[in-house]
Amino acid sequence: MLELHAAQFPFLSLILIACVIGLILVLLLPEDQKSVIKWVSAASGFVTLLLSIYVFAAYDKTLSGFQFVEQIDWIPALGITYLNGVDGFSVPLLLLTGLVYFTGVLTMWELETRVKEFFALFIMLVTGVFGMFMALDLFFIFIWYDVSLFPMYLLIIVWGSTRREYAAMKLMLYLLFGSALILPGLIYLVAESGLGTFSLPMLANMAEFTPFQQKLAFLLFFIGFGILAGVWPFHTWSPVGHVAAPTAVSMLHAGVLMKIGAFGILRVGIFLCPEGWQFWAPLMGFLATIGIIYGALAGLRQTDLKYVIGYSSVSHMGIVVLGLATVSVDGMNGAVFQMFAHGVMTALFFSSVGYIYDRTHTKAIADLGGLARQMPVASGYFVVAALTGIGVPCLASFWAELMVFIAAFKVYPVYGVVAVSALVVSALFILRVVQHAIFGPANEKFADLPDVSFGLGIPRMILVAAIVIFGLMPFLMYDTIQTSAMFLISGLP
Repeated sequence: MLELHAAQFPFLSLILIACVIGLILVLLLPEDQKSVIKWVSAASGFVTLLLSIYVFAAYDKTLSGFQFVEQIDWIPALGITYLNGVDGFSVPLLLLTGLVYFTGVLTMWELETRVKEFFALFIMLVTGVFGMFMALDLFFIFIWYDVSLFPMYLLIIVWGSTRREYAAMKLMLYLLFGSALILPGLIYLVAESGLGTFSLPMLANMAEFTPFQQKLAFLLFFIGFGILAGVWPFHTWSPVGHVAAPTAVSMLHAGVLMKIGAFGILRVGIFLCPEGWQFWAPLMGFLATIGIIYGALAGLRQTDLKYVIGYSSVSHMGIVVLGLATVSVDGMNGAVFQMFAHGVMTALFFSSVGYIYDRTHTKAIADLGGLARQMPVASGYFVVAALTGIGVPCLASFWAELMVFIAAFKVYPVYGVVAVSALVVSALFILRVVQHAIFGPANEKFADLPDVSFGLGIPRMILVAAIVIFGLMPFLMYDTIQTSAMFLISGLP
């Protein structure tokens, strides 16, 4: 039975309000007030980051169910309620969104083209992401999901680079197809429940869905949300979108948006259709393993820095899905931890690549070299992101991947062996990039390029700090996730 613990103060709504106020102020400001627009966006991001940190720190690890719950009936006749709350699965992702929002704004501090429109769309996207992670009403989950997707098209097609029209159109077609599967699944479950409500906790507690209904609905949710999560073979929009998007959008794209897909599978599919989850878990494990291998092998052939990170993300998101497929506490712990760790790592990766690209005007690995001598600080951030990506101990990703692989070896030994082997390949291609671009022969053309200043380094420092803190103290994350993971697994039919 999912319990709802009412909020003493509406911290979750305050996060949304901070975003909305930031958006309204940006829209009201004149276009030529570029500096003010950036400061307003940064202030909005900073407030949401502080609130996210507070909610993460104040989350009671001894309680199951949802905490900080806010509930207001909106359309009683349709059973639609403004219902927010967080559990051990969503609290880390709220923190992740706060981190990526604030650091993303700071990373784009040098933007001079259509600043007002960019930050307005950026904040709108972040608002949808926050809403998705805290919503407990299926109607609002779907609305926030779509709100977070719409700005991506414009952000890529207006401020993007390589093949941006193609990337934006492909992204939207894939994601709209995913939405077309999710919506019927939601309506189907609400209608079949006979309860007349979109409340996820009420449906999870009271609805009695048949095994067939759960298998059908879970498949719709797995494919629909799995497209955004980059699950193989529905991932092809992802690397192209990563490459075309501007830096901050790439940070959000890989850092947070892909997590919405995996989180949707967890929050909607697994919570409402546990028997469907168990039925399709072997297929999930198979597709995840293929995705891990594919991402690693495809990354080996890439010559563009962003493509390398893009295919690395496909591989790392495969680890998330593999964790979910194990239907175990360890697997759930590792999967959600991996969502957080990968989000911070890719945000740092894209932030570093964005700085290098803005100075060198190239993302081609062959054109770069010896950056450690020319831009040692920028290179340092890139190397930290690379080490996190390959799972070096005492950095956040290590613990997440360790838990997933332990669970995979117990449940799917063959998949576990294959996934670990693929991870070695993935480490090789990332190290190859580091060796050539950072420590290879220097390109004299870039000898006089400026290094990252202290001010521009602040967002990278924040991301590095998050990677190190949760790498050295993984219990901060595990203890939070475990409260929900144990409750979920112990309640399975």
